[in-house]
Amino acid sequence: MSTTTDSAKEKRARSAPRRLPVGVEMVGPGVVHARVWAPAAEEVAIVLDGRDVPLTADTGGYFSGQTEGKIGSRYGFRVNRSDRLYPDPASRFQPDGPHGLSELVDPSAFTWSDRLWPGVSLAGQVLYELHTGTFTTQGTWAAAAAELEELARLGITVVELMPVAEFDGRFGWGYDGVDLFAPSHLYGRPDDLRAFVDRAHAVGIGVILDVVYNHLGPVGNYLRVFSESYFTDRYENEWGDAINFDGADAGPVREFFIANAGYWIDEYHLDGLRLDATQQIFDNSPRNVISAIGDRVRERAGKRRTIIVAENEPQDTRLVRPAAQGGYGLDAVWNDDLHHSAMVAVTGRREAYYSDTKGEPQELVSAAKYGYLFQGQYYHWQRKRRGTPGLDLPPSRFVVFLQNHDQVANSARGLRGHQLSSPGRWRAITAYLLLAPGTPMLFQGQEFCASSPFLYFAHHDAELAAAVRAGRAEFLSQFPSVSDFMAQQEIDDPADERTFVRCKLDFSERETNEAAYSLHRDLLALRRDSTAFRNQRAGGVDGAVLSRSAFVLRYFTDTIEDLRVLIVNLGGDLTRASYSEPLLAPPADRDWVVEWSSEDPRYGGGGTPHLSVHGRWSLPGAAAIVLAPSTRRQMRATKIRRRTA
Repeated sequence: MSTTTDSAKEKRARSAPRRLPVGVEMVGPGVVHARVWAPAAEEVAIVLDGRDVPLTADTGGYFSGQTEGKIGSRYGFRVNRSDRLYPDPASRFQPDGPHGLSELVDPSAFTWSDRLWPGVSLAGQVLYELHTGTFTTQGTWAAAAAELEELARLGITVVELMPVAEFDGRFGWGYDGVDLFAPSHLYGRPDDLRAFVDRAHAVGIGVILDVVYNHLGPVGNYLRVFSESYFTDRYENEWGDAINFDGADAGPVREFFIANAGYWIDEYHLDGLRLDATQQIFDNSPRNVISAIGDRVRERAGKRRTIIVAENEPQDTRLVRPAAQGGYGLDAVWNDDLHHSAMVAVTGRREAYYSDTKGEPQELVSAAKYGYLFQGQYYHWQRKRRGTPGLDLPPSRFVVFLQNHDQVANSARGLRGHQLSSPGRWRAITAYLLLAPGTPMLFQGQEFCASSPFLYFAHHDAELAAAVRAGRAEFLSQFPSVSDFMAQQEIDDPADERTFVRCKLDFSERETNEAAYSLHRDLLALRRDSTAFRNQRAGGVDGAVLSRSAFVLRYFTDTIEDLRVLIVNLGGDLTRASYSEPLLAPPADRDWVVEWSSEDPRYGGGGTPHLSVHGRWSLPGAAAIVLAPSTRRQMRATKIRRRTA
């Protein structure tokens, strides 16, 4: 079949411009336009429904052309008359996986109901990280959508989807994606993802997507067929070849990835992105590609608000500083420091990358006030300085968590935090997380103390699976306790489907673990409804150490009635005649009353004694307590009780 030349069709094509700079798209009724970057090729043809259509060589190494086609057609590219057909580098769907033909998709066919959805801004959000394949038994977007209303009732405001770009194998975490524009066929069709987002917006939840722009997966990556310039050996990358964002021929590569960022916002109405491992995105260009990605996200969102979160192991605060200050203009960064200190505090283990934190009260106070604990000091584990200054940043810029996909899996057996700590300490540190002024994030199942583990799983052929298994064991060997575990038994095989299946959540545990579920629901309601706890301004909270295991946070507000104090004691019972700490002082002519306690029997606690009897402080062990100023009526009642005692 030859390239279509019908003038009417050409006119229709011109009336519907391309949505993406590359890829295969419908540009008019029955008219398909293809454009691909293949600078090293002499000939490129699109093979659509089994028919070869030669493309025309354009400037800059591009090939393009149009032909007849229809939605649902299967197609691939033939490069230099090869017998092999390759998927579209910008394929919107790979129904048979990354090695099969691409499918022509109409991104405008879905009927959205979120026209009035305003998007989400960072302030006041509660994030929830989930992996589509294990969030539900079915492991689909349709099944996940059915749980969104319950997440909204819990108090979740933004879902963070782990990567969904098409990857090789029957299951995996998603960080080895190879078709960055194609939602994985394992979870449903593209419109199923759109329906998930639409449903989320209907119940008041935003959706951001974890994207990987630092490497591509080892299997199913065919970009080199089109150009070697997608990658560079000028930088060392932890997971494979680095992406070429600043070398020769980097312009089309940058365009490809920047377009991908805007694509998810435009065609899937997503509310933002989480950028994976930004320290492995290497770019010495005058304008860093990360900044350009942020601008494209906002451009495609239009009037809708968005959130762009970065993971950055070196803790570079430039990511969230404006361009005028030499920054990249993103919204938030993950705060590993708070996680490390909190987990040391409740488990007592200081191994590997946990070894530079002690889990002491001052660390937890500082993390609440200033975000990163390491902002340029020497970091012994890495034998170098870690972090950059961020004392001036508002707490909301830091996404704080006790669990995420990496940290749960790094326990070797995939154990959850509640399984590594005592019940009381876990309730107390959960209160600290959800009432701290940072932006809190829960990991799927955390809200009901899920019994299912979260292990590393990745389906590969035998040779690669063996290498992955060995690499995983080597990584975990940095933890002495895990080394002892592995000396006695092997870790779960990442390539074994049983490993994957074990990680699926059981939502009946919302009922069987109702105490844990109520704890999270009540804390999120307290955060949402309390002026003190939803305030995330810089300087809005101060703290002090009360003992080797206890500390206080005081939340400042404009009115006495809204003032709150959070006391966290991760050790044993504390009884003191007095505390020379002004943050514990009640407002003038008021006293403190217990507004909330992690020791409430509803949460599995043993009850909360009176904190102050005859002037002495009595703080229960392994507990968190919220104090509020007494009302005038309560003060009068207290005076009467004292007179009659």
